This record gives sequence, structure tokens and C-alpha cells, in this order.
Amino acid sequence: MKRAKPLMIQGTMSNVGKSLLCAALCRIFHQDGYAVAPFKSQNMALNSFITREGLEMGRAQVVQAQAAGIEPSVLMNPILLKPTTDVGSQVIVNGEVRGNMRAVDYFRYKKSLIPDILRSYDTLASQNDIIVIEGAGSPAEINLKADDIVNMGLARMVSSPVLLAGDIDRGGVFAQLYGTVALLEPEERRMVKATVINKFRGDVSILAPGLDQLYDLVKIPCAGVVPYIRVDIDDEDSLSERLTAGARREIDIAVVSLPRISNFTDFSPLSRFSGVSLRYVRRVDQLGDPDMIILPGTKSTISDLKWLRQSGLEAAILKEASRDVPVFGICGGLQMLGEVISDPENAEGGGETAGMGLLPIRTVFSPEKTRAQTSGVFSGLEGILSGLNGLAFSGYEIHMGQSGLAAPVIESGNVYGSYIHGLFDENGVAEAVVSALYRRRGLVFSPETAFDLRSYREGEYDKLARAVREALDMDFIYRILEEGV
Repeated sequence: MKRAKPLMIQGTMSNVGKSLLCAALCRIFHQDGYAVAPFKSQNMALNSFITREGLEMGRAQVVQAQAAGIEPSVLMNPILLKPTTDVGSQVIVNGEVRGNMRAVDYFRYKKSLIPDILRSYDTLASQNDIIVIEGAGSPAEINLKADDIVNMGLARMVSSPVLLAGDIDRGGVFAQLYGTVALLEPEERRMVKATVINKFRGDVSILAPGLDQLYDLVKIPCAGVVPYIRVDIDDEDSLSERLTAGARREIDIAVVSLPRISNFTDFSPLSRFSGVSLRYVRRVDQLGDPDMIILPGTKSTISDLKWLRQSGLEAAILKEASRDVPVFGICGGLQMLGEVISDPENAEGGGETAGMGLLPIRTVFSPEKTRAQTSGVFSGLEGILSGLNGLAFSGYEIHMGQSGLAAPVIESGNVYGSYIHGLFDENGVAEAVVSALYRRRGLVFSPETAFDLRSYREGEYDKLARAVREALDMDFIYRILEEGV
């Protein structure tokens, strides 16, 4: 029976670039003619995706699957944790919701999920030549090592060699790598076949003495120093630079950075025009005088709506809406823009909450989640976004509440809302929105070229793979794959 060779990327901490390194390796192996698939046993993220079968998975593995040239499958991410509070998460197993759990309860429960993890992995391994595995956080979190299912625990279960990545851009990379290795058990250290230094800016020769000393200390070779790569590939991590407020340009779009913001990459296509600034704002003084305001999705609609009120942003948005500034809500943002949010079955704490009153809808929560891919053609829209009519759209829905929408997009004057994530991805949609905002300001929109998201995305994956291939000793990587643990 066919059995894929595994290779695992672990990191010295969160946000060292594991996801993009895995995407790069998926692309490289795909370019080299191998059938390759990504795998992450447990992902904690609010950015999620719905597969063709209506199952939910983390977007990081979707990106990696696209880099590998294959369709995303929930097999690639059997466990997804979506934080609902600072101490609890919604637990999704094999794409289906198992319920909400406190962190301490999940820690006791997770060992029972090992059969689900191994079934998913074994299925992928029987269908591919190589599996690129992504760890989570750090394998040196010694308080969490008992019953680990995502770092060294998983590496042992599937007999995977490990590349340990450190982030030099955040400083202290040699201490990161040395300290991580020092906290591993002897058996775990033997599984680490190479280190990788990521996000380097400058002359690599300057690092040579440090690399020599690090090898003397840990006896693990370095597979390469990867430069700081500027690629436009969807970020999963909440620490993404995209979530910071930036300077405005000719057209300024303000996205409200809600505390539990989800799927913030929905709006990336709007930022790919040179005259457009897409800013994520958390305070009234950051809002400024935007040309459009977007309320994004959220894992906790009611609590984030309360935050919107307490922060003063709700009043500021209502004021801008009264001045005919376009406002667009996606998913949870759509729910907030309605008249009432009712939670009779305590899906988000119970009770009834007044919405912002900008859309004529009432949302009722229930414990069952809507999960589906969807597509269609815009029609019947009036006002500033009427130019969308006749254009195709596709995306997916993932939400707890029902709002009784009769169309994919609802409008009331200059306020619009939809449950569809990825609404701006299809060719021509982002251009139509941006063109409408230019016209509103009496400006002429002249895009440099027609924008094809799929071609653009493929080019960015190739750019990432090229930079990583040049930085890593790929002959060494292939030897690690061949020799295993």
C-alpha cells in the first residue's frame, strides 16, 4: 500500500512563519512532480473555510492545499478550535461542531481525538507521496507536553522528521532555537533533523559565526536561512500585519477590527489596487473619514456588538451612514447591522440584543451552524453598488444565526449585507466596488490591468516557492525525507 513520507515544520513560538514555510514546501514538492498534501492535526484560528462537502477547516491548510495544487479537504485539518472567550473555544472535529469547551476541559478531552487524527492522516498518506505537517506554537511548551497531539506527540505518532524554525525578525533567534532544543526530551531531539532561520533581512554571511556556534551547542545542522519574503498570501495568524491601521490613499476603506474578528482575509481583493487603502481600525480616532466601512465576520456577534457600542465605534458608524457613506456587513457584521439579534437557545449567552438598525432584518441564533459553499450572479442591487449586477460571485456561508434573507446581498439605501465569505474574490467584483467608490468621489477609476485573482494567487505561490527553494538546501531536505526518523 502507498505510504507518503512525512516532513514536519515546528516553530520556536507562534507566528514564526510555519504556515508559509509549509505552503512553500507544498509548492516546491508539487513543482518537482510529487503528490503532496498539507496536514495540521489541530489548528486554533478564527479564519475558517467550508469545503465542497460543507465541512469546516482552517484556512491555513486551504492555502497550503492551493499551493500543492489540490482541493482542500477536512482530512488536512481534523481538529479546529475557534476561540469564543479568552478561556474557551468551539471544538470542531472532522469539520463538524462538537460543542464549546473551556481550555481545561479540552486539555483532558483531546487525547480521545487521536483516532480521528490518525484516520485523517492515514487517508492522506495513502493518497500522496509527501505529507507536509505543520506544528502549532512551540514543542517546548512544557506545561502542555502531556498528551501533545500537534507537535512532538504527533511527530512520534506518524514517525515524522522535524525541521525547527526560528524567527530572526523578532530577535533572539539563537536563544529561541537553543532553548527549544534544550527543553526537548532526548528522543524528541533526535527527531529534529535541521533548524531553519526565517524572516532574515541582510547579509547572510553575518550569521555564519552564530550558525557554527549553534551547531556546536545542539549538534543539529541548519538547512538554510530564509529571507523576509513579501508575498500577498492570506495570513491565518491574528498577529498579522494586515490588522494594523495604515495611511489612507485616494480611496479609503475602513474595516472594523472586532475583538473576535473572523475571516478578515475576505477583503484582501479590495486592497490590491494602488489607489486603495484597506485599514483595520479599533478606535474612533482611527476611523477618520472613510469612503466605505466594512463590518466583518466575528465568532461572537453579541459580545462584539457590545464592544462596538462601548468603544464608541457604533455611534461613529451610524453618523457616517447618515452621511451616505457605504457600509457593508459580512456574516456577523450583517447581523449587527440588523434590527434585533435574538438568542433563545443560549448559543451566545441568551437574551435579545438591539442591532444597529441599518438593515431591515431580525436574526435568530440557534446551536446549529449553517455551512455551505454558494455561487450565483448579483441582481436587483440599487444605489452605489448597482454596478455589481450581472457579475458572478462565489464563496461560502458559515454562521450560527438565520436572518431570513431573500437574496445573497441585502441592501437598505447605502447599507449592504451578506452572509457570503469570499464575496469579493471573483473576477470583476472588487473592481466594481472600487470603481463605484471612485465615482462617488468624482474620480475616474483606471485599473492598471484586469485583475485575475486565481492567476495572481498562483504567481504569489510560485514567488514564495522560488525564494524558499533558493534559501534552503533542498538536497538536504530530500535526504531528510528519504531517511525519515
